[in-house]
Amino acid sequence: MSDVIYPKVGTPAPQFSLPSSTGETIDSTKLKGKAFVLYFYPKADTPGCTKEACGFRDAIASYKKLNIAVFGISPDPVKDVEDFAKKFELNFPLLADADHVICEKFGVWQQKINYGKIYMGVARTTFIIDKDSNVAHVFERVKAEGHDQEVLGWVTENLK
Repeated sequence: MSDVIYPKVGTPAPQFSLPSSTGETIDSTKLKGKAFVLYFYPKADTPGCTKEACGFRDAIASYKKLNIAVFGISPDPVKDVEDFAKKFELNFPLLADADHVICEKFGVWQQKINYGKIYMGVARTTFIIDKDSNVAHVFERVKAEGHDQEVLGWVTENLK
């Protein structure tokens, strides 16, 4: 949709403080000075979201070598993200945005159509946030499979 507005590259990323699959609250103000990947996914424990999460899980050592944190965000309740993380042994936090306020701030809460049914949901989108808490890059219309490597390639080339 052409009227979707994401935070612009070079501008401050929206701040957030959300419960996570690890039992802690992740507060973006405490991440200043650290670059991170913030990927938004539609629903825990669904096929595409599982592929995407497991890709990041399997690549996490490469992200850690670059000192890049990875966070997944969905509009699921915290229990769902905890169960999802445990089931697939995810080694990075999933954040629960059950009221989708943060999804809205990032512009990923969008009208979607599936089999003719119109509804609101998360458009699979990834943001790279730099050490200064600014948006460094936006990946739109993400394909779940292989996305972890696409993101890793970008951060390797651009966040030195």
